[in-house]
Amino acid sequence: MIESEAHRSKVSRRLQDETAQEICDFIYLPRLADFARGFPYLTAINQAHILMLDAQALIPSDAAKTLAEALLQMEENGPSAIALDPQREDAYFNYEAHLIGKVGLDIGGRAHTARSRNDILATMDRMRCRDLVIALLDALAELRQTAAEQAARYVDVVMPGYTHLQPAQPMTYGFYLAGVAEALERDAERLAGAYGRVDRCPLGAGAFAGTPYGIDRSETARLLGFPAVVDSTLDAVASRDFIFEVLGSLSILAATWSRIAQDYFLWSTDEFRFIEFPDSVAGTSSIMPQKKNPIVLEFLKGKAGHIIGHYAGAVSILRATNFTHSGDANRESISFFWGAADDCLTSLKLLRLIIRTASPRREVMLKRARENFSSATDLADAIVMKSGLSFRQAHHIVGAVVRDALDHDLTADRISLDMVQRACRDQMGREIALSEEDVHASLDPRISVASRRDGGPAEEGVRMVLGKVQAKLDADRQDNRRRREVIDAACRDRRRLMEELAG
Repeated sequence: MIESEAHRSKVSRRLQDETAQEICDFIYLPRLADFARGFPYLTAINQAHILMLDAQALIPSDAAKTLAEALLQMEENGPSAIALDPQREDAYFNYEAHLIGKVGLDIGGRAHTARSRNDILATMDRMRCRDLVIALLDALAELRQTAAEQAARYVDVVMPGYTHLQPAQPMTYGFYLAGVAEALERDAERLAGAYGRVDRCPLGAGAFAGTPYGIDRSETARLLGFPAVVDSTLDAVASRDFIFEVLGSLSILAATWSRIAQDYFLWSTDEFRFIEFPDSVAGTSSIMPQKKNPIVLEFLKGKAGHIIGHYAGAVSILRATNFTHSGDANRESISFFWGAADDCLTSLKLLRLIIRTASPRREVMLKRARENFSSATDLADAIVMKSGLSFRQAHHIVGAVVRDALDHDLTADRISLDMVQRACRDQMGREIALSEEDVHASLDPRISVASRRDGGPAEEGVRMVLGKVQAKLDADRQDNRRRREVIDAACRDRRRLMEELAG
């Protein structure tokens, strides 16, 4: 007695039972939720494969023509025209079922000649990751540009710099932003470096052992905008390290933006009062009417933790898998990557908003730099230069002066020559050659900033850094435009060939 077709697997005669509802609900259906986003990639792969099969005479020419017509029609109709059924497991089988429904099993079934879902999925992952890296590099370029522009705008805004969150040395807000721009440049370099390892085509690897058909892997790679193939067919389907590399780079980037957000978080507090934000980027309280909450900064810091957590989780899944294709290695391990990449794009745009709208409180910053002993090192340097003492001797003297000022509740700008000489007598048993003007000049944070030129906070030093930052940024933007142009050119060529094949 022949079992009813209604109770068999929709994708294999090896499986006599339909898939359990729990599997459909909890595994296959969630994967199909992303069908629309993957549809353009799956369509491109199918088109490139059919063109290659036709060129290699691996399927009849009339079948290739019919498939080309159907694929172009499916592309025009879009993903919403395809009825999704979790009993068909995944995006590919649902796409194939729709294609077969249009052209019949004999012709539609030929599209899968010389390939596997494994190499299709690996190719989709690389194409999608490739587009995401380009988008991330564009967003990073916009952020870097904003940081550089604001650095140039505020190059003269003197403020205290901190180490260990204690007053350290005077700097400028522009100097800080120039440093931020340079750090973001390295984040961009890491992503750009990863792109070259993403940009390899796995198609033609089959399940993992290649195929006996005389396919042309280089041609399908070219039609998809890849410069080369992944040579080993095993590595082509077994590895998603390119995604792990990108996710690792995004984790470092997230740590960068979180540290920047933390600085703004502190500087915008009532205790610091260094930075003011417009009301348009703030939230408020449901009970406390005076509140202006830094919701964007808290979002940025929280998202950074998510990104880093995704990376740790992904590697934890991957480490216990075999070096071949499996669901945990190549699906579960990277399942959070796409959302993480989207979160990164959002976060870069929000950080750009923060840097663009932040207004430094010039007078507050300068006053704090004058009063909080951040110029103490400059006083030690002045003693070395004027008196010929060693720096360690000068360090001890100034340390005693600061202690004296704190004991008498004096701010740094009230330190006098008499206090310095008293410390010299206590420390060395004698006074040194130093004037009142030397003391006051060394404790002026504006003079301190102006004296530190080579990569330091002096205006000429900051502008030198910004010149290099801008030149690198311009070159990076051009490189990213070229990446996109290669993919777009391949898309146009593939479309032209498909239309010619379809007649």
